[in-house]
Amino acid sequence: MRAVVVWWDLDGSGQTLSALRDSLEAEGAASWERVEGLCLKLWVADPVGNRWGAVMVWEREVPPVGSLPANRAAELIGSPPTVRVEFEVEAAVAGPAWSALVPQAEG
Repeated sequence: MRAVVVWWDLDGSGQTLSALRDSLEAEGAASWERVEGLCLKLWVADPVGNRWGAVMVWEREVPPVGSLPANRAAELIGSPPTVRVEFEVEAAVAGPAWSALVPQAEG
């Protein structure tokens, strides 16, 4: 598995966490629901540091950025992420609260 962490420092960007959150709520995350190889995507906000970002966990290699759904945050902020790092996932565990948060796939 691979994990990708990206974030934007919003200072001086003209964007706010509130506007980005509103956009995410209005437009949803549906375009990411069927991305091949994506295990999980989390959108994250840091009000203290004024940062917006995402954490993505991939089954295998990370697909080329151009093959993924449009990066709405980059479009709204007007720049690529301030930071983008990839990691090998060495281990993972889902705590007991996870099943209450994430609907289980039927199958």
